[in-house]
Amino acid sequence: MDHSTAAAANVAERKKKRRFLSRWDAPIAGYMFIAPWLIGFFGLTAYPMFLSLYYSLTNYTLLEPIKWVGLKNYTRIFTDDTRFTESVSVTFQYVLASVPLKLIAALLVAVVLNKAMKGISFYRTAIYFPSLIGGSIAVSILWRNIFGVDGIFNEILSMFGIAGKGWITSPDTALGTLILLTVWQFGSAMVIFLAGLKQIPNDLYEASSVDGANKRVQFFKVTLPMLSPIIYFNLIMGVINSFQMFTSAFVITNGGPMNSTYVYALYLYERAFSRYELGYASALAWVMLIMIVIVAVIIAGTSKYWVFYETETGGKKRK
Repeated sequence: MDHSTAAAANVAERKKKRRFLSRWDAPIAGYMFIAPWLIGFFGLTAYPMFLSLYYSLTNYTLLEPIKWVGLKNYTRIFTDDTRFTESVSVTFQYVLASVPLKLIAALLVAVVLNKAMKGISFYRTAIYFPSLIGGSIAVSILWRNIFGVDGIFNEILSMFGIAGKGWITSPDTALGTLILLTVWQFGSAMVIFLAGLKQIPNDLYEASSVDGANKRVQFFKVTLPMLSPIIYFNLIMGVINSFQMFTSAFVITNGGPMNSTYVYALYLYERAFSRYELGYASALAWVMLIMIVIVAVIIAGTSKYWVFYETETGGKKRK
């Protein structure tokens, strides 16, 4: 090979290398921008999850060396743990009551706030505000004082000649106070519903009015079908958040009275940080994840019967 041929080959090789590297210019820049998120995801989410999965297969108590036990923790959960079944029962009661009530309250308020009226921005902000402070410790303490024996709720009842009671200290009503606290914090779902209402074309309401539909018929035949994807999203998010409810039960009732508010997350916390059974608590955490996934899959499976996507099927039910 002469000198000119070798030089041409080198030039072609360099061009090929530059073309190859140029393909990675944009992806590398993109990875650099998302690097903080990737570091946070793998360091604070993915790694702890896989570590907890490993711990769930061990006898890890902080006081003794880690010992591999395989599926023994899971077997113990389902065959020899009455507190597990009790906490699951309370949690499902809480989820089945709080999630629908919260969605109904959020939807009805969103429909009212979707109308043009004076001071509407103030009303939207005021109603959304409880969701900003969330299930904080301060709110939980306030709620405990409101529904205590000497709380303001009993004082209001006394004005009407009704004798109050300890709503938090009674097994029949303690869980109801926690449900009421969750329903009161419907602001986030309300904002999402309000955004969905803004996207419903007025032509649909005008056409239904021409056909003789009143407001009630329009709500059930137009508003609800058009909002069904939003309802589906809020339902899934509400179920996930409700399964993980902890702060309110811990601060207000601490699982009592008579374990009537002993939710699953509280039981998991007790196993991990009161008894220091971190391996067993990790197994409980993975069981919680599996329960949430199962419920979410069931909801997703039924969505084809009641969720409508106008852009995909021309307003018909999704197939």
